[in-house]
Amino acid sequence: MILSLTLILLAQLIGEALARSSHLPVPGPLIGMALLLLFLVMRDRATHLAPRMLAPPLVDGRLESTGKGLLANLSLMFVPAGAGIVGRLDVLAVHGIALAVVVVVSTVTTLAATALTFVAVSRWLAKPKVRP
Repeated sequence: MILSLTLILLAQLIGEALARSSHLPVPGPLIGMALLLLFLVMRDRATHLAPRMLAPPLVDGRLESTGKGLLANLSLMFVPAGAGIVGRLDVLAVHGIALAVVVVVSTVTTLAATALTFVAVSRWLAKPKVRP
């Protein structure tokens, strides 16, 4: 589990370093997640080399179980944010309406973008392929 968690955090660290050094308008953890996905794809494609080149926790399913464990306890990650909000109730009192509007607008925008993307991909996949 330690090695798996180290790999996950290392991917996030490398992603953050790449985002900051290249001034990309993409969050570092997103780049790190893409790097971890790339690692997993390469590991799964090289099934005969991976067990010889990588440590056992990275090929025997422990990496996946570590990720599932993190996802199962993801709600705990929001406790510090909730405590921070309670600690700054004065800001919430002054800007509460604006914050509520931003949350609602961003949620509706995200839902609309997701729905439109789903519809576009569904139409794209449903088109019959023309055979010569």
